Amino acid sequence: MFPISSDTAVQPCANARRTRVTGRPLQLVAPTVSLAEELRAALDGGSEADLQALAHRAPANRRDRLRTLTEIYRLHRAPIDVVGPAVRFQSSPAVAAIKQRCEADWLDELSQAVPDELSGSPADTMRAIAARDRLPVVYRWLAKEASWAEIVDFLALEGGPDADFDDLVATCQVGLSGAAKMEMAVNYWDEMGNGDPDAVHTTLHTRMADAIRMPRIDGEDLPTSAIARTALGGLLATNRSLHPESIGALGLIELQAGPRCRLVLQAFERCGAPAAAYPFYRIHAEVDPRHGKDWIDNVVTPLVAERPEWGPRIVRGALWRSQVNAEFFADADRLTRGAQV
Repeated sequence: MFPISSDTAVQPCANARRTRVTGRPLQLVAPTVSLAEELRAALDGGSEADLQALAHRAPANRRDRLRTLTEIYRLHRAPIDVVGPAVRFQSSPAVAAIKQRCEADWLDELSQAVPDELSGSPADTMRAIAARDRLPVVYRWLAKEASWAEIVDFLALEGGPDADFDDLVATCQVGLSGAAKMEMAVNYWDEMGNGDPDAVHTTLHTRMADAIRMPRIDGEDLPTSAIARTALGGLLATNRSLHPESIGALGLIELQAGPRCRLVLQAFERCGAPAAAYPFYRIHAEVDPRHGKDWIDNVVTPLVAERPEWGPRIVRGALWRSQVNAEFFADADRLTRGAQV
């Protein structure tokens, strides 16, 4: 529910940016000026001229492209008090040009891993995708073997099973009607604790993070795969042309979160986690399997019946989410337990 914030500081590492988890550093990028850094400076400086100067700049590499997009998605989706005066540049022609160019390259990259022809019904295909990688190795290790410090390190990287899912659902329901819109409303109300402020999922996450003293990792210190995993929500939420793909990606999150949360709970029980750590993962372990089934039955199935051309695109979005997940969990596995992947 909470993405790892790019506005929360941790102790910087010397000489180069690294992610340090359980004492094992991961070299990421050399400390050079990137398009993302120049864009942030231009946004903070409040200069349209500086933004125009960047309109035709290319990112240095894939990581810089994703960080650049993350800066842009903040303008669209982060709390106003976090974005500050830079929010007025949300629709800047220069920012739009950078966004479109970076997203075109990313979409090409995502699409290369997705087959052109998809067999089976969208509902059955999504269930198969979810079952294929529902329980990554790192979660099973977490439940059975990880030390308490390693559990906390992993959860700091993971950022919650469904980062900012409430906002993503709110965006995804725009323009829909009938069963799909109603199901998303039910889903959103669950995210809001069914009207109980103390049960709102973001509140439960905050309490969990405080209880286990979970560090907040600065966005610049995250592995590239973690940036991509969070940025995918921004890509889908800020492009209405990707509405079907958004439905597929969110559906996959719901289909997979419950079993993973149950393994986190096993890790908590094995290591004697504080009581306040449990509710966030317990509620997801209980309701997400139902949410996943209902998303397939009440969102995907009726929408595909109404718009058959959306079927392959919904599946494509699920595959995109699966793709960024696989990259992230491979890195998380290596970072938290030093596995060779």
